[in-house]
Amino acid sequence: MHDPSSTVAPDARKLEEQFEQHRAELRAYCYRMLGSPFEAEDAVQETFIRAWRGFERFEGRAALRSWLYRIATNVSLDMLNGRERRARPMDLGPAREPVESNLNTLPEVTWIEPIPDPADVAVSRETIRLAFIAALQHLPPRQRAVLILSEVLRWKATEVAELLDTSVPSVNSALQRARATLEESNLSATETPPSLDSDEAELLARYVQAFEQYDMDALTSLIQEDARQSMPPFDLWLKGREDILRWWVGPGAGCRGSRVIPTVAANGSPAFGQYKPSDSGSGYDPWALQVLEISDGRIVEFTFFLDTERVFPLFGLPLRLEA
Repeated sequence: MHDPSSTVAPDARKLEEQFEQHRAELRAYCYRMLGSPFEAEDAVQETFIRAWRGFERFEGRAALRSWLYRIATNVSLDMLNGRERRARPMDLGPAREPVESNLNTLPEVTWIEPIPDPADVAVSRETIRLAFIAALQHLPPRQRAVLILSEVLRWKATEVAELLDTSVPSVNSALQRARATLEESNLSATETPPSLDSDEAELLARYVQAFEQYDMDALTSLIQEDARQSMPPFDLWLKGREDILRWWVGPGAGCRGSRVIPTVAANGSPAFGQYKPSDSGSGYDPWALQVLEISDGRIVEFTFFLDTERVFPLFGLPLRLEA
């Protein structure tokens, strides 16, 4: 006879497979919440640990996906509790002169980090762009969760309310406030930009050639006049093509002779691994993950992520190029 007081342990392999089916989307969700692919991966791992430990209490009362999102939201909120928001250099102050004395690091600032594009590009491309992730950081954590669940993942207000243990009017109010904050940045969670077209692909090929040749005349024709450049972990950012090129031929002149290697897209934008000639006189050492924004046939923004030891392996880039 069956003893109703006994519990049957879930099949470990089957349960792991069920969890893994949701890993990619949970990682993208946690990245939007946390602004770091590494913290997002930690959050997903903690989600699975909590889900495994609590599976006997789950009992199928809700869809497994919804239950995992509930846990992932709680994990993310726990990680965000009492922490300063992640930022980009543009969030901290105005652009400054392209001189080396303005190049400072701020140890108290935690920077937004890039993430390789998820497989579901059609859904996720716009809503992982760096500007969008930066705008999300200005929202209180629970408001951030409401916006992502409602606008990005298209959950119904009733579903979001159940997940967050709140009311539908509360969800709608939080969503309205979150939308207003995004509108101040001229951003929307519902827009999806077109995929890279042939003209933009040609533009990028010309950029790679011009940068490797360090041809400033050619680069001038590719860069928008009011383009921006930032270089985390430095707080300095530049505004305007003239200042960007002044930096490249001035304090940044060590980039002359670099190799630029295309890699998978980052945050919905073209990305390249930049390698500078090695001081050893042989080969090339990693310098930056370049993430480019394109609009109307010109490059409008450069983000050079300089923590190559951390981000290059994430994008499948080697930590050295031989000659």
